Amino acid sequence: AMDGAPPPTSPTGLSAYVAVSQLLGLTLLATTGAWLGRYRGGVAWHSPLQFNAHPLCMVLGMVFLQGDALLVYRVFRHEAKRSTKALHALLHGLALLIALVGIIAVFESHRTKGIPDMYSLHSWCGMATFVLYLLQWFLGCGFFLFPSTSFSLRGWYKPQHIFFGITLFILSIASCLLGITEMLLFKISDSYSHFVPEGILANTLGVLLVAFGLVVGYVLTREEWKRPPLAEELALSMDFKTLTEGESPGG
Repeated sequence: AMDGAPPPTSPTGLSAYVAVSQLLGLTLLATTGAWLGRYRGGVAWHSPLQFNAHPLCMVLGMVFLQGDALLVYRVFRHEAKRSTKALHALLHGLALLIALVGIIAVFESHRTKGIPDMYSLHSWCGMATFVLYLLQWFLGCGFFLFPSTSFSLRGWYKPQHIFFGITLFILSIASCLLGITEMLLFKISDSYSHFVPEGILANTLGVLLVAFGLVVGYVLTREEWKRPPLAEELALSMDFKTLTEGESPGG
């Protein structure tokens, strides 16, 4: 860029939608904390409250942080591509670690209380989503963070990576909704139908999860909001393709 040129700006509306997504994300985290603190006794690891770490970790990791990881390429539009990739992978990795803590919490809690594992639809969907998310993260790191992967292989895998990234985000929210419903039916099945405050608060959390997913999904699917390739990235991509596949830049 020439000296004195105006700094690059984000497309109209993008910043507003990203801000709304973050407001929704922080609100759903606060709502989760309020539900667990006000009605479920709070969160503690070595106690009967260990189970409560599970919903908190899943909402934080598999929804909020995963959603933010997906938004990285929309928010950081003019930074170096490799730095953006690293942040994308880092946020997904952090989401996985937090979700793993949540999974350990529920298994240990079940073992302590003598509750069987992996029998409900929520547990099936949740575990499948976590395993696929972990696989997606390893494949993404292998294909895009290491320079040994060929240009053609990256080009083939990129659409699959994008599709499964959005799909796993949807599945994560769906699994959380199933978990909220299951928890309410276990804890307040006798009073849930009477619109008790706990049921209303938990239902509100479910609505916030859906709203967060819709806003993030909208940002991701707006074609004009995709991150444009920088000039140096286009040159490096063409040079890499030429070196690995023997094609001429003008071919």
